[in-house]
Amino acid sequence: MKQWMRRVRGALLMGLIWALIWAPAAVLIGLIIDPDGSMDEMWLAIGAYPGFIGGVVFSVVLGIAARHRRFEELSLGKVAAWGALAGLLVGSIPFAIGDPTSAVPVWLLATVVIGSITLLTTVSAAGSLLLARRAERRELLGGPADVYSSGHDEETDKRQPAVARLGAGAARGDRPQARG
Repeated sequence: MKQWMRRVRGALLMGLIWALIWAPAAVLIGLIIDPDGSMDEMWLAIGAYPGFIGGVVFSVVLGIAARHRRFEELSLGKVAAWGALAGLLVGSIPFAIGDPTSAVPVWLLATVVIGSITLLTTVSAAGSLLLARRAERRELLGGPADVYSSGHDEETDKRQPAVARLGAGAARGDRPQARG
């Protein structure tokens, strides 16, 4: 049960992060498309809703496709392809649940909506992978100092020879700290 709740929490967090990023992007697009505000659209919501759904769907696709691998171990191309698949699914939702009310031909509207959402999910998926790799690298290279401490205070560590400090930490599996 714990594993299931962690995955649901991760999917919801991915959706929230994508929504927070997509919402300002939609506002910028709205400023370009509708500079005088005559369209009366809620550009913030136009970006946030598909961003949230796209992040959640991407998490589900990722969970199915890369079940036994860590996010940081995946290739950029595969993650981008899974993001594109999530975008195709999310972009198709409006056309599956309703009828277009625009005077624009359905094929053109579908191409624009599905194409733009697919592009955004592909970029967001690749960006999520790059951020996860960077976080993993940062964690490995220079995590918090107390994570690798030997369990002694500074004065005791200074008085002990370096070999003793290394031995005490190595016995517990700690990584030695570089002293400067």
